[in-house]
This record gives sequence, structure tokens and C-alpha cells, in this order.
Amino acid sequence: MIPLSGFSQFEKMLDELDDAETEMVDGKLVLRLFNAENGETVPDANVKIEGIGEFTSDMQGRVLFDIPADGRYAFEFSKQGFIKAIYPFEVIAGTIFYNRISVCPVLDFGTLRVVVEWARRPKDMDAHLVKEGDYHISYQNLHVSKDGVARLDRDDRDGFGPETITVKNIDEQASYTYFIKNYSDKNSPRSKDLSKSKAVVRVYGNNQLMHNWQITPDQRGTSWKVFVISNGRIQPVNEVNNMY
Repeated sequence: MIPLSGFSQFEKMLDELDDAETEMVDGKLVLRLFNAENGETVPDANVKIEGIGEFTSDMQGRVLFDIPADGRYAFEFSKQGFIKAIYPFEVIAGTIFYNRISVCPVLDFGTLRVVVEWARRPKDMDAHLVKEGDYHISYQNLHVSKDGVARLDRDDRDGFGPETITVKNIDEQASYTYFIKNYSDKNSPRSKDLSKSKAVVRVYGNNQLMHNWQITPDQRGTSWKVFVISNGRIQPVNEVNNMY
């Protein structure tokens, strides 16, 4: 039996083992590609890694490559039916800081899609999109707005994500707020688990990757206010707090 004093350390060890297992296969580093809309793996994609080489993802959506020198890298993703985009990643001490990338299927004109993904913990993180005076899209609130314009495509409650919200049309006369809630620790305002989650939010629109934000580490709070939309323009906030 694990003593209570050692439980958090045991959990940390499990996280590290899990990370190592997912980041390495046969001594090679692994990038893992997922469909942002449904969470399924993305095989047969073309991946060009800057300074390393060109690859095709396997049936599990994996791209395997030899361990490079530590540093910041980027890869170009392309596949028919998906938005072509460039994604950054970082190699630290021979491992990838975060190796799960959710790529986005092609969108209709005027559609905006927001995707959040994170590490194994916290298990349950919820995406929220609030249109002031109108709707609140999230797992706990509306899954689809009354007019059908906004919807929660995918909810995730066991870690990693993706959790995805799509809006068919942005009202330029309205104000919107997008934030993430650490539902697993909703009653622990001094928790740092949210800021330790390696969470990344990506915004797709006009069939391109428009924005990419990574959570600031070592912050206390259970909410991450990522951005607002005012007059049709996305304005970054990127603050961890207990506002929501």
C-alpha cells in the first residue's frame, strides 16, 4: 500500500513513465497525429520536419524519427481534406516536450474552430466559449447553440484531449470569451495542475492555423482565460486565474 505522503510522487512517476512510453518507440521519437474534430488517429499524412526529414504517418497516426539534438523544431503537416499547417515542437533531454498534435479537417468559409489538448493530467479539462448575452458552449452547459451556429464537437474526460468547439459564423457585433476550466481540481483554487498540463490551444479559421497558445507554467488557478473576440478580432489574454 502506498502511503498518502508518497501518493503524489507515485502519480508523478506514472506520468513520467506514460510520457516516456508515448514519446519513444524502438529508440525513436514519436509525433502522434489526431483529428481535432473526432479524436481519431490520422494515417497517411505527409510530415516534413525542419532539418530532419520527410515522413508519412503510419496507421496509428505516428511519425517516428531518430533523436535529434535538443532544441526547437517545426514540422509541416499536409493531407487531403485537412488544413495544411506548421506546428512547433521542442526536444528536451532527448524527449519531445509534448508530442500529440490535433490537426484540423478543412472548414467551410467563415467557420472558426478552437482546439485544446494537454497531457495525461488533469484528467478532465473543459473548454468554454461564451457569446455575451447569448450562449455558453461547454460540456456542463449547451453542447449546441439554439441557432446551431456553435457546437461542442468533442469532449474529453480522461486526459490528453482534444476538446473542440466550432463556430460557423462569428458575429462581429458580439463579444466572445474562450477559457479552459480544470474540472478535475475545480475546488482547489491554489492548484498548479492546470499550468503544469502542457495545454495548448489552437485556433483555425480561413482554412489556416491562425493562433497557437501554450499555457504559462507554474501558475496557481483552475481557469485559463485564453482569448476574447471583439469586433470580429481575436485578442489574446493567456491568463491563469480563478475567474471562472
